[in-house]
Amino acid sequence: MSKDYYKILGVEKSASKDDIKKAFRKLAHEHHPDKNNGNDAKFKEINEAYTTLSDDQKRQQYDTFGPAEPNGFGGGQGGFNGFNGGQGFGGFDFSGFARQQAQGGGQSFEFDLGDLFGDFFGGGRRPRRGANITVDVQLSFKESVFGLEKELNINKEKIVVTIPAGIENGQGLRVQGKGEDGPGGKGDLIVRIWVEEHSVFRKEGYNIVMELQLKLTTALLGATLDVETLDGKIELKIPTGTTHNEILRVRQKGVPDERGRRGDLLIVTKVEMPKKVSKTAQKLIEELKKEGL
Repeated sequence: MSKDYYKILGVEKSASKDDIKKAFRKLAHEHHPDKNNGNDAKFKEINEAYTTLSDDQKRQQYDTFGPAEPNGFGGGQGGFNGFNGGQGFGGFDFSGFARQQAQGGGQSFEFDLGDLFGDFFGGGRRPRRGANITVDVQLSFKESVFGLEKELNINKEKIVVTIPAGIENGQGLRVQGKGEDGPGGKGDLIVRIWVEEHSVFRKEGYNIVMELQLKLTTALLGATLDVETLDGKIELKIPTGTTHNEILRVRQKGVPDERGRRGDLLIVTKVEMPKKVSKTAQKLIEELKKEGL
C-alpha cells in the first residue's frame, strides 16, 4: 500500500520546503524515541517522508510515480539473487541508509542490520534496551554561563550530571546507561536544559551584553563607575565624550569556551537626555552652545 508522505507530515501537496521542515521538526520532537512517550515506528515513518519531500529530485519523482515499494531482493525477482562475489545481496543497496541519515536534516534513526537479517533468516531480534528517561533542569543565567555539577534523583539513585559552561537554552545532555532497565540493557538519561532570562545580561556567542544608563554630564565629562558583572563589581572608566549606543569592551568577562578561554563583556551605553531643564541648567547649556558644543 502506497504511503502518503504529505499526509504523514500533515501538509498540503503544495507545501513549501520551509513548511515541510517545520512540520517534520514538530512531529519528530513529538515522536522521538528518546521521549518517554516516543514512537519509534512513527518516527521512522516521519523521517522517511521528510527525506523524500525535502529533496527536490526525490519529491518530483514521488509526485510523479509515488513511493518506491519494496519488491524483495534481486531487483524485483521476488527472492534472493545470491551473493555477488561476496559483495552482498544482489539488487539490494545498503548505501541508501547511510545517505538517508546524512540527508535527514539533522534527524536520523538507528537501522539495525542484525535485526534485518535476523528476520529474513529466521533468527530472533536483538533484545531491546530499556526506555530513556527525560528530565528538565532549570538553570539561572549565571549557572548557564559558568557551568556546574547538578545532582539529580533518578529512580531513587543520585546521579551527578556535569553541565558545561556556556550551555544554551533547550540544549540536551545524554548520560548513557542511566535510563530504565530492559532485556538489552539500560536506556539513557536525557537532561534538557532551560535557562532563565536575566534582567540585565544576555549572551551573544561567547560574549555577554548589557546596557548601561549614563547621565548626560557623565557622558560629556567622563567618570569611573562601579558596574556589577557576573564576576562581581568592577570599576569601569567612562571616556570623556562617550556617545549614545557606544560599546565599551571589558576583556575576559564573557562566556568560557571548551578550553577555558573567555569572551568579553560588551557594555552598550544609553545616554539619558533630560526631559525637563531648570533655568540655571538652561543658562549653562546656552553657555555651552556659545562654545560650539
